[in-house]
Amino acid sequence: MAPQKAIRVLVTGAAGQIGYALCPQIARGAMLGPDTPVILHLLDIPPAAAALEGVRMELVDAALPLLQGVVTGTDPEDVCKGVDIAVMVGGFPRKQGMERKDVMAKNVSIYKSQAAALEKHASKNLKVLVVANPANTNALILKENAPSIPAENITCLTRLDHNRALGQIAEKVGVHVTSVKNVIIWGNHSSTQYPDVNHGTVDGKPIREVVRNDAYLEGEFVSTVQQRGAAIIKARGFSSALSAASSACDHVRDWVLGTPEGTFVSMGVVSDGSYGAPEGVVFSFPVTCKDGKWQIVQGLPLDDASAAKLKTTGDELVEEKALALQCLEEAEKV
Repeated sequence: MAPQKAIRVLVTGAAGQIGYALCPQIARGAMLGPDTPVILHLLDIPPAAAALEGVRMELVDAALPLLQGVVTGTDPEDVCKGVDIAVMVGGFPRKQGMERKDVMAKNVSIYKSQAAALEKHASKNLKVLVVANPANTNALILKENAPSIPAENITCLTRLDHNRALGQIAEKVGVHVTSVKNVIIWGNHSSTQYPDVNHGTVDGKPIREVVRNDAYLEGEFVSTVQQRGAAIIKARGFSSALSAASSACDHVRDWVLGTPEGTFVSMGVVSDGSYGAPEGVVFSFPVTCKDGKWQIVQGLPLDDASAAKLKTTGDELVEEKALALQCLEEAEKV
């Protein structure tokens, strides 16, 4: 049997906390399976070049059997060549005193240039996962600036929120997390997201029947999932790098290898208007995956309270899109 061809995986912001946690997980098979060799393409900004070299050295030192090579650099034109999967971790974080528009303008610039490099140099079947916040709108910017990459191949990470929701329910009822299925994260990866348990199960029984506490499910559970990132920053002084890296692996693994029968997961994808979500934004839906393609789960009933929450998060994404396009327009005038 011929040896399997190595998959080239790009990680941007690779010298940062999430990148540092993500690279060894990819190289150990958590993203593409235990038998798929990988070549890592690691990109970061010039001030992080020395740290990036340190990451490369450690990957070599780890003697990882699936890792067939490491490409590093600070020029997207070089590092994006031939990549099959791109995990976009790099972005400009919001700093104290910065307005939303300032952050958006910085990320528009970053994602515009990286989109151009991917369109020009990446594999024609490229799959993109955007992790850096604002993840939904960064993915949209990338899509707008890389028209030859199919829109369905550009996604953003809401699997972290999905996994957080699974973890909260598992802890609440005292079961292993694998017993909890089919929670949904709707909308934006922000505090307006809607963590929905109405279609989820614990060992095959409806979550509401098992938890028997609607006040918790509609109150504390929702706010805990929405605010979990901030709580982790407060607790450890850094953002949730370990869980973000693990969830990024889960997202790509299910997308490429397929979701288990009867299970759906949450992915930020370009909206087609399903469930009344605004079209043309990147919106988190419940999806199933097969043969490298995702499909939105259709026909789930939505009560009025849920529909109102979807509208709130959808409205925020429409606002973000308008702001991003304005920043893009202003950048093109300069």
